[in-house]
Amino acid sequence: MADDAVRQRGAGEPDQLERLWTPYRMPYIRGEDRPSGTDSDECPFCHIPGLEDEEGLVVHRGDTAYVVLNLYPYSAGHLMVCPYRHIADYTDTTDEEVVEIGALTKQAMAVLRSVSHAEGFNLGMNQGQAGGAGIRAHLHQHVVPRWLGDSNFMPIIGRTKTLPQLLTETRDLLAAAWR
Repeated sequence: MADDAVRQRGAGEPDQLERLWTPYRMPYIRGEDRPSGTDSDECPFCHIPGLEDEEGLVVHRGDTAYVVLNLYPYSAGHLMVCPYRHIADYTDTTDEEVVEIGALTKQAMAVLRSVSHAEGFNLGMNQGQAGGAGIRAHLHQHVVPRWLGDSNFMPIIGRTKTLPQLLTETRDLLAAAWR
Protein backbone atom coordinates (compact mmCIF):
# COMPACT_ATOMS: atom_id res chain seq x y z
CA MET A 1 0.00 0.00 0.00
CA ALA A 2 2.74 2.45 0.93
CA ASP A 3 4.69 1.52 -2.23
CA ASP A 4 1.62 2.33 -4.35
CA ALA A 5 1.32 5.74 -2.67
CA VAL A 6 4.99 6.47 -3.40
CA ARG A 7 4.54 5.55 -7.07
CA GLN A 8 1.38 7.64 -7.36
CA ARG A 9 3.22 10.71 -6.06
CA GLY A 10 5.83 10.23 -8.77
CA ALA A 11 8.64 9.67 -6.28
CA GLY A 12 10.06 6.67 -8.15
CA GLU A 13 10.50 3.11 -7.09
CA PRO A 14 10.93 2.46 -3.38
CA ASP A 15 14.51 1.42 -2.62
CA GLN A 16 14.48 1.00 1.16
CA LEU A 17 16.97 3.85 1.63
CA GLU A 18 16.49 6.67 4.09
CA ARG A 19 16.86 10.24 2.87
CA LEU A 20 18.55 13.07 4.74
CA TRP A 21 17.53 16.34 3.15
CA THR A 22 19.96 19.23 3.40
CA PRO A 23 18.22 21.99 1.45
CA TYR A 24 20.32 24.70 3.11
CA ARG A 25 23.27 23.53 0.97
CA MET A 26 21.55 24.29 -2.35
CA PRO A 27 22.67 27.96 -2.46
CA TYR A 28 26.26 26.75 -1.97
CA ILE A 29 25.93 24.13 -4.71
CA ARG A 30 24.48 26.73 -7.08
CA GLY A 31 27.30 29.14 -6.25
CA GLU A 32 24.95 31.78 -4.88
CA ASP A 33 26.34 34.53 -2.66
CA ARG A 34 29.82 33.99 -4.05
CA PRO A 35 31.39 37.13 -5.40
CA SER A 36 32.50 36.67 -8.97
CA GLY A 37 35.11 39.41 -8.91
CA THR A 38 36.93 41.60 -6.46
CA ASP A 39 34.01 43.90 -5.56
CA SER A 40 33.67 44.10 -1.77
CA ASP A 41 30.01 45.22 -2.10
CA GLU A 42 28.96 41.68 -3.03
CA CYS A 43 31.33 39.88 -0.64
CA PRO A 44 29.69 37.94 2.23
CA PHE A 45 32.87 38.24 4.34
CA CYS A 46 32.65 42.03 4.04
CA HIS A 47 28.91 41.96 4.83
CA ILE A 48 29.07 39.72 7.93
CA PRO A 49 30.86 42.20 10.26
CA GLY A 50 27.96 44.63 9.80
CA LEU A 51 25.50 42.10 11.21
CA GLU A 52 24.76 41.29 14.84
CA ASP A 53 26.95 38.40 16.04
CA GLU A 54 24.08 35.92 16.25
CA GLU A 55 22.71 36.78 12.81
CA GLY A 56 26.14 36.65 11.16
CA LEU A 57 27.23 33.55 13.15
CA VAL A 58 30.21 35.56 14.43
CA VAL A 59 31.96 33.85 17.32
CA HIS A 60 34.60 36.50 18.07
CA ARG A 61 35.68 39.92 16.77
CA GLY A 62 39.29 40.98 16.92
CA ASP A 63 41.04 44.18 15.84
CA THR A 64 41.96 43.15 12.28
CA ALA A 65 40.09 39.84 11.87
CA TYR A 66 37.02 37.99 13.10
CA VAL A 67 35.94 34.37 13.62
CA VAL A 68 32.73 33.07 12.04
CA LEU A 69 31.03 29.72 11.66
CA ASN A 70 31.07 28.34 8.14
CA LEU A 71 27.53 28.46 6.76
CA TYR A 72 28.27 25.27 4.78
CA PRO A 73 30.45 23.34 7.26
CA TYR A 74 32.54 20.27 6.57
CA SER A 75 32.01 19.25 10.20
CA ALA A 76 30.25 20.60 13.28
CA GLY A 77 32.06 23.68 14.56
CA HIS A 78 33.83 24.46 11.26
CA LEU A 79 35.13 28.00 11.77
CA MET A 80 36.74 30.56 9.50
CA VAL A 81 39.11 33.34 10.50
CA CYS A 82 38.65 36.31 8.16
CA PRO A 83 40.44 39.64 7.98
CA TYR A 84 38.08 42.61 7.92
CA ARG A 85 39.96 44.01 4.93
CA HIS A 86 38.81 42.78 1.54
CA ILE A 87 41.98 41.08 0.32
CA ALA A 88 42.28 37.91 -1.71
CA ASP A 89 45.83 36.73 -1.15
CA TYR A 90 47.73 35.84 2.00
CA THR A 91 50.71 37.82 0.71
CA ASP A 92 48.55 40.97 0.86
CA THR A 93 48.09 40.75 4.65
CA THR A 94 49.75 43.24 6.98
CA ASP A 95 52.04 42.03 9.75
CA GLU A 96 49.25 42.82 12.24
CA GLU A 97 46.74 40.73 10.28
CA VAL A 98 49.14 37.78 10.07
CA VAL A 99 49.68 37.85 13.83
CA GLU A 100 45.98 38.12 14.65
CA ILE A 101 44.86 35.49 12.12
CA GLY A 102 47.43 33.13 13.66
CA ALA A 103 46.38 33.95 17.23
CA LEU A 104 42.66 33.57 16.42
CA THR A 105 43.32 30.25 14.68
CA LYS A 106 45.20 29.03 17.76
CA GLN A 107 42.39 30.17 20.06
CA ALA A 108 39.74 28.65 17.77
CA MET A 109 41.45 25.28 18.13
CA ALA A 110 41.57 25.60 21.93
CA VAL A 111 37.91 26.62 22.11
CA LEU A 112 36.80 23.79 19.82
CA ARG A 113 38.77 21.30 21.91
CA SER A 114 37.11 22.57 25.10
CA VAL A 115 33.56 22.69 23.70
CA SER A 116 33.43 19.70 21.36
CA HIS A 117 36.47 17.63 22.35
CA ALA A 118 37.91 17.77 18.83
CA GLU A 119 40.64 15.18 18.40
CA GLY A 120 42.36 16.86 15.46
CA PHE A 121 42.05 19.68 12.94
CA ASN A 122 42.35 20.55 9.30
CA LEU A 123 43.63 24.09 8.87
CA GLY A 124 43.90 25.80 5.54
CA MET A 125 43.56 28.72 3.18
CA ASN A 126 42.48 27.89 -0.33
CA GLN A 127 44.08 30.48 -2.58
CA GLY A 128 42.71 31.14 -6.07
CA GLN A 129 40.47 29.05 -8.29
CA ALA A 130 43.14 26.40 -8.89
CA GLY A 131 43.66 26.18 -5.12
CA GLY A 132 39.99 25.40 -4.55
CA ALA A 133 38.84 28.69 -3.04
CA GLY A 134 35.04 28.90 -3.04
CA ILE A 135 35.16 32.63 -2.36
CA ARG A 136 38.38 33.75 -4.02
CA ALA A 137 37.98 37.49 -3.46
CA HIS A 138 38.29 37.45 0.37
CA LEU A 139 40.97 35.60 2.29
CA HIS A 140 39.75 33.19 4.98
CA GLN A 141 41.46 30.55 7.12
CA HIS A 142 39.46 27.34 7.69
CA VAL A 143 39.59 25.69 11.12
CA VAL A 144 37.87 22.31 10.72
CA PRO A 145 37.56 20.13 13.83
CA ARG A 146 37.99 16.38 13.31
CA TRP A 147 37.27 13.25 15.33
CA LEU A 148 38.43 9.68 14.89
CA GLY A 149 35.95 7.92 12.63
CA ASP A 150 34.24 11.14 11.52
CA SER A 151 34.65 10.16 7.87
CA ASN A 152 32.25 7.26 7.80
CA PHE A 153 29.92 5.92 5.14
CA MET A 154 27.78 9.07 5.06
CA PRO A 155 30.19 11.37 3.19
CA ILE A 156 31.95 8.55 1.34
CA ILE A 157 28.98 6.54 0.06
CA GLY A 158 26.01 8.75 0.84
CA ARG A 159 27.72 12.01 -0.21
CA THR A 160 26.03 13.56 2.85
CA LYS A 161 27.45 15.31 5.88
CA THR A 162 25.58 15.00 9.15
CA LEU A 163 25.70 17.85 11.64
CA PRO A 164 24.38 17.14 15.12
CA GLN A 165 23.58 20.72 16.09
CA LEU A 166 22.04 23.86 14.64
CA LEU A 167 24.59 26.50 13.62
CA THR A 168 23.06 29.06 15.99
CA GLU A 169 23.48 26.67 18.94
CA THR A 170 27.07 25.93 17.94
CA ARG A 171 27.80 29.68 17.64
CA ASP A 172 26.38 30.33 21.11
CA LEU A 173 28.53 27.58 22.69
CA LEU A 174 31.71 28.71 20.97
CA ALA A 175 31.12 32.42 21.63
CA ALA A 176 30.52 31.72 25.34
CA ALA A 177 33.67 29.59 25.58
CA TRP A 178 35.71 32.24 23.76
CA ARG A 179 35.34 34.75 26.58
